[in-house]
Parts: sequence; structure tokens; C-alpha cells
Amino acid sequence: MDVLMTMGIMLALIILFLGLGVWVFVGLFLVAITSLTLIADFPLDRVGYIARSVIWRSSSAWELSAIPLFIWMGEIIFRTDISDRLFRGLSPFVQWMPGRLLHTNVLGCTLFAAVSGSTSATTATVGKITTTALAERSYNNSLSVGSLAGAGSLGLLIPPSIVMIIYGVLAEVSIAKLFAAGIMPGLLVAFLYSSYIIVRCIVNPELAPRSEEKLTFTRLLSGLKDLTPIVTLIVLVLGGIYSGIATPSEAAAVGVAATFVLVIFMGSFSWDIVIEAAMGAVKTSCMVCSILISAAFLSTAIGYLHIPVELVKIIESLALSPYALLGILALFYILLGFFLDGISIIVMSLPITLPLILQAGFDPIWYGVFLVLMVELAQMTPPVGFNLFILQGLTGQSIGRVVQAAFPFFVLMCVAVVIVSFFPQVVLLLPNLM
Repeated sequence: MDVLMTMGIMLALIILFLGLGVWVFVGLFLVAITSLTLIADFPLDRVGYIARSVIWRSSSAWELSAIPLFIWMGEIIFRTDISDRLFRGLSPFVQWMPGRLLHTNVLGCTLFAAVSGSTSATTATVGKITTTALAERSYNNSLSVGSLAGAGSLGLLIPPSIVMIIYGVLAEVSIAKLFAAGIMPGLLVAFLYSSYIIVRCIVNPELAPRSEEKLTFTRLLSGLKDLTPIVTLIVLVLGGIYSGIATPSEAAAVGVAATFVLVIFMGSFSWDIVIEAAMGAVKTSCMVCSILISAAFLSTAIGYLHIPVELVKIIESLALSPYALLGILALFYILLGFFLDGISIIVMSLPITLPLILQAGFDPIWYGVFLVLMVELAQMTPPVGFNLFILQGLTGQSIGRVVQAAFPFFVLMCVAVVIVSFFPQVVLLLPNLM
């Protein structure tokens, strides 16, 4: 059967099963089983053997143990006053900047992303504090919501990132190097967001009202004290990974233990928080890992159907330049972002796109960051943009107004994609030093 026809049938099956409201991991399993039995004409007993092998192989990778640990750490922080301290700690350091407290959205999400690894946790945790605080101080609502929608997505890019762990396992590349590769692009995106806020507030100072609070040395010291818990966790987790002392999984375990110590030390510990955080981590981890396992089965089915090999041949026959291929893939991912969440986008597309990227001569570490940036764009596009719905729930605004507020930051993220595409050393400088 022609490869394009095969891909069309599989795409139709995915749309059919997901359109019926089937859980994503069940839908992917059904597509793989149907494709192997109807298209490849495999007997059911062979399909069952393949499924068992894939489930065991994809679920027993040691690197996956970092996922529930990082999620648990973020859940604990979400339920304590560490996030409140983050806002209070950043406030005195941004008073001199045009836009003032609006920058707490960007800087707060950047710092919190370095301990959570999740975009939804980052957006919800920072947003529950800043949306109310900025509204009470009469900051421009659109700029407040839009900057949070954009900066919240940094939870995927700033290490430790759950999505990067998934990419590293699937693409078989170093997760530590992926984490290092995400640092400079993450800071680049944060810089673009803060620069936009500064320009907007210089042009129209009324977007950020003047503060009556006087900036004193005592206030700065108090801010540093409030930032100590988050900074401590960042140093322990990322310092352990980049120094070579700990693997990402070991660093995640250290991060959870350190979070408990900090929570006890600050007097915020309770067994209710522990149980609620553990249950939240279990639910999210099961969702992530079930999608990962089903996607691995689908990837194996795609391999048996020879789709990646045949697709590479078709692309080679078109004689596309590497950047033309990259442009097509970028549009492809933006389109997928309208319908799928980030994890599903990566695990479903990687078996097809990674061989094309490697064939075109791109570095797999660089492509991991590019892919995360495209997934971040998906977080800001309706109708499945998770950040948009989180903000809708936090602010009570219509989804249309949230989308409108997020659009300038969507454009800035696209600018970041262009920069890392034409200047790959922004991504590869730190990994190459390891």
C-alpha cells in the first residue's frame, strides 16, 4: 500500500477514535492494533506479543522515574506558601523597571519552571497569586493575562522539564544535555517577554501604575529571604545534574526531599498537603506514562509499516533545503497544536519527524528544544491550549479575551523559534560544554 495512503488511513483512525471521546492512550492503542491487523496483515497473537514487548520496554526505562518525582515536587509547592513568597521576593527587584510588577509574571514563571517541569503547574501556581495582586493594583488586565499565558509555557522549556524527559527517552539522547540546552532559549524567551512589557509600558505608562512603596535596602533583603526556598531547590536539583553528582532521577528525589524539609522548616507541613500532593502526582504521572506507553506501541506499528523510511525517501525526492523542511514541520506542529496537547504531539509525531530531521543534518539535542518551543506555542492556541483554560478559570474572563491577550506573546515565541533556528548555538553552547 502507498505510504501516503497508509498515513491517511492512520490519521483518519486517530481522528475517529479521539473524536469519539476515547481516552488518548486507548485511542493510540486502538490505532496501532487496527493498523497492524488490517494494513500489515499481522495475526492477533503477533500483535499481542509486540504490544507486551513494547509495554515492558517503554515502561521500565529508569529515566521515567524522574517524572512522578518532579510532578510531586511541583504539587507540594503549589499547595504551600512558597509561591506567595516567590511573588513577595520578586516585587522589590522589579520596581525600577517600566512595567514593574508585570515582570513578576515572567520572572516568577521562569523561576518556578526550574523546579516544577510542568507548564500547567507553573501557570496555575504563579497565576493564582499574580492575577489577583495585579488586578488589585490596577495593572493592565490584557498585559497581565497575556504575559502569564506566555511565561507559563516556560515550564516545558526551563529544566527540569517533563516533556524533555519524554523526548530524551524516545529519541535516546542525554536528558542532562537536553536540560542544559533548554536554559539559554528559556532565558531568551523570558527576555523577549520582559522587553515587550518594557516597550509597551514606556509607550503607555498607564499600563503599569506607579507604586507608592519605597525601595529600601531592608526591603531588598526581605525579598532575598522570600526567594531563598525556590533558589535553594533550583541549586540542589540543577546543580546536582550539571555537576555530574546526580542523574535527573536522583536529582528529582533530592528535590522532593528538600521540598519536604523546606515546608517543615517554614511551618507549612501537614499530612493533608502530603496526601493531596501525592494523589495529584499519581494522577498526572499515570496520564503521562500511559500516553507514553501507547505512543511507543504506535511508533512500533509505524516502524513495521515502513512509514518513516518511505517518508524520508519522499522528502529526499523533493530536494527541500533543511530550513524549508523545518518551516514545513513548524507549520505542521502549529496545526497539531490546535487539536492535541503537548505530550501527545511529541509522542505521536516523533517517529516520523526525527528521521527526517536527522537526515537533514540537524542535531537531535537542538531538535528537542525546537520541538519543545513548538509545543509551547500549542499551549497558547485554542481550542486545546491548556494555559488559556487555566487562565480563564483564574480570571473568569471569556476564552476569546484570554486568546487575544496571549496573541502578542505567541508572536514573540515564534520570534524565539526563528532565532534558535538560524543561531543553533543558542541551544547547543551549554550542552557542548558538558
